[in-house]
Amino acid sequence: MTWELHLLLLLGLVLRSQEALPPPCERSTAMESSCTKFRWPSSTKMTSSLWTCHWPHLQMKSCRSSGSWPWPTTTASPRNSFRNLSSVTSSPWGRSCSPGLLKTGRTAPSSCRRSQMLSCVSGRRSYTRSGKSWERRDSYWVMEGLLLSEMASTVKGMLQNFLDLVKTYGHIPNGGRIYYLQRSQPPLLTLMMDRYVAHTKDVAFLRENIGTLASELDFWTLNRTVSVVSGGQSYVLNRYYVPYGGPRPESYRKDAELANSVPEGDRETLWAELKAGAESGWDFSSRWLVGGPDPDLLSSIRTSKMVPADLNAFLCQAEELMSHFYSTLGNDTEATKYRNLRAQRMAAMEAILWDEQKGAWFDYDLEKGKKNLEFYPSNLTPLWAGCFSDPSVADRALKYLEDSKILTYQYGIPTSLRNTGQQWDFPNAWAPLQDLVIRGLAKSTSPRTQEVAFQLAQNWIKTNFNVFSQKSAMFEKYDISNGGHPGGGGEYEVQEGFGWTNGLALMLLDRYGGQLTSGTQLASLGPHCLVAALLLSLLLQ
Repeated sequence: MTWELHLLLLLGLVLRSQEALPPPCERSTAMESSCTKFRWPSSTKMTSSLWTCHWPHLQMKSCRSSGSWPWPTTTASPRNSFRNLSSVTSSPWGRSCSPGLLKTGRTAPSSCRRSQMLSCVSGRRSYTRSGKSWERRDSYWVMEGLLLSEMASTVKGMLQNFLDLVKTYGHIPNGGRIYYLQRSQPPLLTLMMDRYVAHTKDVAFLRENIGTLASELDFWTLNRTVSVVSGGQSYVLNRYYVPYGGPRPESYRKDAELANSVPEGDRETLWAELKAGAESGWDFSSRWLVGGPDPDLLSSIRTSKMVPADLNAFLCQAEELMSHFYSTLGNDTEATKYRNLRAQRMAAMEAILWDEQKGAWFDYDLEKGKKNLEFYPSNLTPLWAGCFSDPSVADRALKYLEDSKILTYQYGIPTSLRNTGQQWDFPNAWAPLQDLVIRGLAKSTSPRTQEVAFQLAQNWIKTNFNVFSQKSAMFEKYDISNGGHPGGGGEYEVQEGFGWTNGLALMLLDRYGGQLTSGTQLASLGPHCLVAALLLSLLLQ
């Protein structure tokens, strides 16, 4: 088959996808290169703007706490059509963004977005594999690690970038390309602001941006709400939902090939559900496959048909923080508004997502009208987020973990108990999911529950340390089925780095540093020396 015929077939798929749903990208640049313009907060060193281009042959640095960036980084000027390239050296943290003078008078290409401040992303893939130039959910755990590393100014720059995106687009897109504009990410921006303000006491920054935080939550209210009826009463909750047709541009071929396995009339729905799965951050997982024709096949995905426990916990937490923010700023009217919104959401979560018998929250299947009782660490997100009123919930969560046999896993908490080959399933374990459970259990006043939280932290640090000792790298996910190894599955190779893994490791070291051991001969150094050794291993490759 000639390349011309391949092109015609590809165009035919695009045209067909546009008949039922809006296209995956509103601009013709969706399949082209994209650029992001960066500038330092204040810089007199540069005489012209530089554009960092995300072409396949151009590599971009990211912030990684495990060592300097191993690949060449390139920048290019738009006036030279990206052909004059210059190298940028690595810093010890691998922190590098392309600076440029303010008010240069240059116009950004249509496929570009400005990022006003120094910014960090979580790992190698963020630029070179998916084209994403930021990950808000990843960034929360990255920020926690940066604050522990006394890098508050970097955190402020990251926050400013996210806030600028909300001001421009009304939400934070799923990544740094035009075609990500239709999708957002799990809503953790308000939590990031809370952590920054708690660390710096920078109330002026909060006051300046409180309206933008409210706008971001409005996006979820206006675009991602769903009504659920139970016991004759209607409750409003949120879901992931991206009603746009066509394959994901960043995975066009895979999505087009996957669509061949379903009837032609179902292909638009399949592509929309894949995008919703990407918006969730769980791309992909049996969470979104259950209830389909074959719960082991990605073609069964039905993300928008589920009301996720973690998404609603994130929003519940954000509403509580917004109420606190407005009280701090002296706006009692808005504080009361968000306090009432949180109360309404907590009532809805208790009525729809909470299972009294099992002692946990569960995703709700809109089509089947029942909870998905499969195990996922996300089932305990409301505990982590503080969205509960009964103080015994943490101890009940421990019983839920025991009943589910989760505490029998020695190398980390599995993402699920189903092995589908997807990366957000067994045998993979992810740093943020460990945090949801560990800090959730740590809210208990019971010494036994507190001890289990510590032991889970100990298991995770041992896995991080053991793999680091073998591979000289931290990873985005780990295979916990046999001694702990870098994870696998999904649509791409496991990534080194990795921002949220590093961030959580620092958080656990900060919380439990005097108790943790590595399980190796380093334990003989004593707890404080061990913490120092682990920190050096994480930060100084």
